[in-house]
Amino acid sequence: MINNKLSYQEKITGGLLGLLIGDALGVPYEFHSADEIPPLDKIDYCPPIGFDRAHQGILPATWSDDGAQALCLLASLLNCKQLDLRDFANRLINWYDYGYMAVDNLVYDVGIATGQAIRKLKQGVVPNLAGSDDVYSNGNGALMRVLPLALWHQGTDEELVKDAQQQSLVTHGHLRSQVCCALYCLVARYVLNESNNPWQKAVDFLRVIYKDNDDALQELEFHIRPDDDIPSTGSGYVVDSLRAVKISLTFSCYQEAVRYAISLGNDTDTTACIVGGIIGLRDSISNIPQNWIGELRGKELYQPLLEQLIANIK
Repeated sequence: MINNKLSYQEKITGGLLGLLIGDALGVPYEFHSADEIPPLDKIDYCPPIGFDRAHQGILPATWSDDGAQALCLLASLLNCKQLDLRDFANRLINWYDYGYMAVDNLVYDVGIATGQAIRKLKQGVVPNLAGSDDVYSNGNGALMRVLPLALWHQGTDEELVKDAQQQSLVTHGHLRSQVCCALYCLVARYVLNESNNPWQKAVDFLRVIYKDNDDALQELEFHIRPDDDIPSTGSGYVVDSLRAVKISLTFSCYQEAVRYAISLGNDTDTTACIVGGIIGLRDSISNIPQNWIGELRGKELYQPLLEQLIANIK
């Protein structure tokens, strides 16, 4: 474990804000191919003059659905003191309908699978059956929001895996999405605890607990392929986003990692959100550029939750 509580708090703060900042940084560049993205040193909340920014009606430094859903999950965990899928589902509905946890209450860039699942929830489908289990519904919508679970969770690694898979079901029911969320949460936990080679340690643990679960092990070994160095393309596919995390762990700093994630193009906000959470956790809040922290909008939404999360540390 980390030796002093202050560094633990700084890391958790870095994780949550790293997620939100990565999301907000990536928003203007979404839908652009990698060859259209500006040079790395020009990637910021406001793109260079002349760049055709996505979501032009959204003010710079504003997180998207990724950050809002992550805060929905965190608020639910802190309120219920456990993973309560019904409570979480209700918060997702409130986000979708009223802009709960969205800056300026503006809801935009909703994923197809997520929108379909929320409509099912509103029709009375139980949360653990709302997410499609179709193999073609393996977008990154459950992965992008799951980090708060790892930051909050104080159970065993096996319990963390179970909860990570459960939270995916609300919008993404396929086992591949569940396993990706589990691997990501384990990596986050091992990063937080400063373990050597957190990616490999997480993979090794999953191999142990999935040894009697052929379906889950097949998803890990033959679809995620965690031992292979496969480059990410920045697509919205959950495995592709997870591969960006593995690569990002080789970068020396938060700024370099999130700019790399955005440079991949395509689903820039979500890739940078997923990468930013892990690297912000690794580097702590003190190593995220202060201007990015200061300019991030929505402090009134995340700050009370962050304070509760830190108070939850034992």
